[in-house]
Amino acid sequence: MAETITKTPPEPARSHPEPGPDDIQITSNETLDRTLTGIITIGPFIALGIVAWQAWSGLLNVNDLIVFAILYIVSTAGITIGFHRLFTHRAFKTYAPIRAVFAILGSVAIEGPVISWVSDHRKHHAFADKPGDPHSPHVDHGVGWRGALRGLAHAHVGWIFIHTQRGSHERYAPDLLEDPVVSRVDKTFFIWALGGLFAAFWLGYLIGGTWTAALTGLLWGGAVRMLVVHHMTYSINSLCHFFGRRKFETPDESRNLAWLAPFSFGEAWHNNHHAFPTSAVHGLGRFQVDPSAWVINAMEKTGLAWDVVRISPEKQATKAVG
Repeated sequence: MAETITKTPPEPARSHPEPGPDDIQITSNETLDRTLTGIITIGPFIALGIVAWQAWSGLLNVNDLIVFAILYIVSTAGITIGFHRLFTHRAFKTYAPIRAVFAILGSVAIEGPVISWVSDHRKHHAFADKPGDPHSPHVDHGVGWRGALRGLAHAHVGWIFIHTQRGSHERYAPDLLEDPVVSRVDKTFFIWALGGLFAAFWLGYLIGGTWTAALTGLLWGGAVRMLVVHHMTYSINSLCHFFGRRKFETPDESRNLAWLAPFSFGEAWHNNHHAFPTSAVHGLGRFQVDPSAWVINAMEKTGLAWDVVRISPEKQATKAVG
């Protein structure tokens, strides 16, 4: 098994200083894509109203919260450990069956197929907070507080309805297009997305023991969980490029947002991440909570992960502010 390394592998190279046609993914049916995106975005808010009524009526049960917690943990791990650190930044290596599991769990989050997710995120790093960034709150949104609000709204959720700056799959994810494990999960995305909802329904039944518990399990483990996971991820794109502290010098506006770190499994140490994108560890400080890194460390110790990228203190010092 390969030893742990500290050298940072290169990110996908940018072919030109400004985004060109080969950087952008053409969407075959924009109307269908926007319709599905709208349903996935608005639907959970409708469910939130039902949840409020459920809690007000005293019908909320602990089994609903258990189903929510289980689905939140596995789908968030699928995004943070799988889609982000493993597939986008190649921060560690693992076996093909585990790659498949992380690709599936990330798909359960219903943030889009893995190759599209990775392509957009790699393009974000290539043009971070510059023209070409799919979801920067700082580009072409105006000035003053109105511009700031427009930028935050775009970075948080508006960009997912726009197709003019999506990352080209061929340009930004050729490695995943050629990966039989990842490409198979990508092509069957809707099966895994619906499978997550199916799992929420049956978990509710198994834990609660009634069909009513199954339906409320679907509500909490499906719609409510989607709402929280989605807006946690969206907050990394918006809030973490606007608020918080900067530990390292980077050519973008990335920030560390400590209060969001536990809920995002360490993703909110976003300035750290932009300083060292391929690091498997985002919480580089002693007290910076990073559950995703804990899981990767545990995988490494049990032989399930190797070539885990870590950044030496000496290299961190070269980019430290002050």
